[in-house]
Amino acid sequence: MSELKTIRVNGYDMAYIEAGEGESLVLVHGSLSDYRYWTLQMRAFSAAFRTIAVSLRHYYPEHWNGEGDDFNISQHMKDVAAFIDAMKIAPAHVVGHSRGGHIAFRVAQNYPDRVRKLALSEPGGALDAELSPHAETVNKRFEPGSFQTQAEARIRAGDIDGGLELFVDAVSGPGAWERTPEIGKQFTRDNAMTLLGQIHETREPFTRQAAASITAPTLLVLGGLSPPMFGHINEALASAIRNAKRVTIPDATHTMNVIKPAAYNEAVLAFLRA
Repeated sequence: MSELKTIRVNGYDMAYIEAGEGESLVLVHGSLSDYRYWTLQMRAFSAAFRTIAVSLRHYYPEHWNGEGDDFNISQHMKDVAAFIDAMKIAPAHVVGHSRGGHIAFRVAQNYPDRVRKLALSEPGGALDAELSPHAETVNKRFEPGSFQTQAEARIRAGDIDGGLELFVDAVSGPGAWERTPEIGKQFTRDNAMTLLGQIHETREPFTRQAAASITAPTLLVLGGLSPPMFGHINEALASAIRNAKRVTIPDATHTMNVIKPAAYNEAVLAFLRA
């Protein structure tokens, strides 16, 4: 693993690792994750790009207590854009997974000059009804009483693994937590408290207007075995983003870059090199 570094961004010491040379590539992790999520991408990506994996505000290596009002999509979006500025790497390729895909989308939407190409791996979020006929089905996943609320309750009660199992299985499919290697479970435990901040954030739905405003060439990545809601989200965004391409990683669930790293790496690199 590369040396862990920090850089001051919007009053916060943002942690990151980097490797390689060339055009810059920023990797943005999703829920319950950190820079280590991209371990199986660093070698392959850094052979062609200056590859930088960040840890968003309040994720590991910080051990957050879940308090405060600066854990939300908007703050993380601003932090990623400011990170690109602080590192003097604009425009950079930006790759985001799940919640990190949503953040990467918002960076491309609101800071288009910071993004060269955009790769979104199952970006998570609600859908505006105008954008997708599946909006109601997808949006139920983010309503009070959903799996996220139940997972939060278990974590607050001290049942960390129980809460994480509920969340991971809901996102990646039944049995996903049980199949996760112990090292992966520990990475998730290291970030368990961030779920307490995430559950209360307001995540603006994806709209047709927002998607149409994305000017960067975009790749939408889907796991072939992922829950249907991610397919609905990718399909909706692809219908509105100009220069959008879609790719499916066979036999992979939501964490497709971990389950099928070789296929994932090949798909993303082919897009970035084109």
